[in-house]
Amino acid sequence: MKHWSRYLVLTLVVAFAMTSTTPAMAATAKKHHARAARPKISYKDARTTAMAKVPGGKIVKHELEQEQGKLVYSFDIRVPGKSGVEEVNVDAVTGTVIAHEHETPAMEKKEAAADKAKPPAKKKP
Repeated sequence: MKHWSRYLVLTLVVAFAMTSTTPAMAATAKKHHARAARPKISYKDARTTAMAKVPGGKIVKHELEQEQGKLVYSFDIRVPGKSGVEEVNVDAVTGTVIAHEHETPAMEKKEAAADKAKPPAKKKP
């Protein structure tokens, strides 16, 4: 019978250890969850929302990225007869437009240089 009581105690200790987390463990889990965030809004729906802000435009670049702690679809939309692009950011979780600004050709060039200077993102194994 002692064998079963040891087994029971060991099981309870392991179960307790698995359910207990330290603040450091919780922070690590939270960071991992943020990196593993998935959009709730489809690309197609985000594109429709962005294009409604820039009628007659054509998307020349798009990406899904983390920006200021939010997962966003970023669209560069060129408007015929206008220099530069309209950049429209759509929240990938809520589907709302969170930013819309005109980027001049000089601003585009500066942004492209900054993107090249960033270290490449780590790929998952």
